Amino acid sequence: MKITDVEGFVLRAPDKYLIPTGSEEATGVAYCFLLKVSTDEGLCGWSDAETAPHVAAAVVSAPESGCGMIEGMRELAVGEDPFETRRLWDKLYRGMSYYGRRGAAMQALSAFDIALYDIIGKATGRPVYKLLGGAYRKKVRAYASTLFRPTPPDIERACAYYLERGFRAIKFGWGVFGQDRKNDIRLVEAARRAVGPDVDLMVDAGWQVNRSAFDAIELARQLEPYHVFFLEDFLHPECYEGYRKVKDAHTGVRIAAGEQEATAWGFRQLIHEGGIDVAQPDLSRCGGFTQFQHIAWEAEVAGIDVCPHAWLTDLLTAASLHANAVLPRSLFLEYNVSSGPMLRDIISNPIPLNPDGTMDVPEAPGLGIEIDEDAVKHYRVM
Repeated sequence: MKITDVEGFVLRAPDKYLIPTGSEEATGVAYCFLLKVSTDEGLCGWSDAETAPHVAAAVVSAPESGCGMIEGMRELAVGEDPFETRRLWDKLYRGMSYYGRRGAAMQALSAFDIALYDIIGKATGRPVYKLLGGAYRKKVRAYASTLFRPTPPDIERACAYYLERGFRAIKFGWGVFGQDRKNDIRLVEAARRAVGPDVDLMVDAGWQVNRSAFDAIELARQLEPYHVFFLEDFLHPECYEGYRKVKDAHTGVRIAAGEQEATAWGFRQLIHEGGIDVAQPDLSRCGGFTQFQHIAWEAEVAGIDVCPHAWLTDLLTAASLHANAVLPRSLFLEYNVSSGPMLRDIISNPIPLNPDGTMDVPEAPGLGIEIDEDAVKHYRVM
């Protein structure tokens, strides 16, 4: 089997990415990037990637330069055997090294790697989790991943909606959080009051807020009474020493970070220098399944947990379910609850939420997700 084409698709949603002004759901991303890898045996692999879609598409279609280090993805991949995941990851990493060790090129490489596993699963008739070594579990607890609402009553109404849908864990992030510390605490207090003591509650404080480690320690201490399961990404992604200072303050709140990090090398630094409690590799950013396996090993050696970041379509949801399935310990599946139709419409077989707040690990070959190519054409702009 040989790769015959690699295509990047840029999709545009009907609405811009709007922050809620009340209890309504956020619309979600304005643009979406999909990657399709085709083979000479008619099998195709798909992935999405949370990235700047137009930039990632340029990474895919860039022409060959001849120097071997500033190459386009399609030029590097066509003619290769999709089963050779480790060698191909290294070939593309080296071939795009001048511009791709992080950022959009790494995210495109992550999508490519996921798509290869999708192809291999389809070719062998096995779900991805079997290719990764086998499942410890067939269901994963899901949490509703959403933006903060501006007032406590809005938060309470949003919580009631997620509980009605069956979620037993919720994460609020970004939005208005970080603008006013007193209001931040009121919002978390309202969420805990609305969900009661038996629902897990997470907070993504948003690293876009320019906090010091001292500010983060104070925030964590003020959140302690509300039994936040983890506090996520509250400092700049490269502020490893700051994360370590918060860890050493012993606030009693788990520290989670890593959605902006890439490769096992990057996570090794974050884990050991930052002292985090929960590593959050995003499969569409960290280097795909190939790097995820190394990252999970780094976390296991350090005695910390892994909770994949996943905020896009059901392609990433499915990939993250397979990743959670093969972890010795699994915390949650992050589930994007945004209201925009684009992310839902392009999937023919969306993954349902079970009544107990879990999602099933797909059993169909590959990722187990089918793309509605007519819907892709409808939303495609590039």
